[in-house]
Amino acid sequence: MTTTNAATAPSVVSGTTDLPKSSSNPSLGSSTGATLAGNFQTFLTLLTTQLQNQNPLDPLDTNQFTQQLVQFAGVEQQLKTNDSLSQLVTLQQTTQATQALGFVGKTALVDGTTASMTNSSATWHLNVPSDATVDITVANASGQTVFTGKYTAGAGTDVPFTWNGMGNDGTQWPDGKYTISATGKDVANNNVGIAAQVQGTVSSVDLTQSPPLLTIDGASYTLSQVKSIIATASN
Repeated sequence: MTTTNAATAPSVVSGTTDLPKSSSNPSLGSSTGATLAGNFQTFLTLLTTQLQNQNPLDPLDTNQFTQQLVQFAGVEQQLKTNDSLSQLVTLQQTTQATQALGFVGKTALVDGTTASMTNSSATWHLNVPSDATVDITVANASGQTVFTGKYTAGAGTDVPFTWNGMGNDGTQWPDGKYTISATGKDVANNNVGIAAQVQGTVSSVDLTQSPPLLTIDGASYTLSQVKSIIATASN
């Protein structure tokens, strides 16, 4: 039998039809705790409404019904997972901030090529993979080459190189920022990659950045760039 008054017929909700949305109800979210599967009353209301309004000629399939139950549980699990991930991120940021604050006032060794020369002395720490002949170039803050030299270095992860500020032409350069460039050749005349590190006192920590930034000799470094903390000799 067909219905002649289609305008007054109840709406049909099938297993694949979305439930009507109400503008007066707040959206469900993990922050409110009103999850689909966690709030038992909400779950029953949704389920009962769907069963009452399904098409009698095309009832909800059992497989579809089971799939919806699984989907309800999946939504709840996803929301709980999001909450857990947010908590983990917050804990990680707090841990990084606490760790960074502990570095203030200490001498740190970090990846870098620019060091400060104080009292006519600047020191870099070189990572030399194998015994090599090392060519070193030192430039000032304006990029001008002020010193070059060739040295023999043994393999090591912390080979210090100290420059006294004396240029090749005998000029004594003033204290300031100087940048080193180092290349090497091993005994077989193969190129050897040499990395440089510098040390300095951690003067401050910027906690507004993620991850926090350490200020060392006026430059900013992340915690991952800190290779070691050097103990200061007590008086």
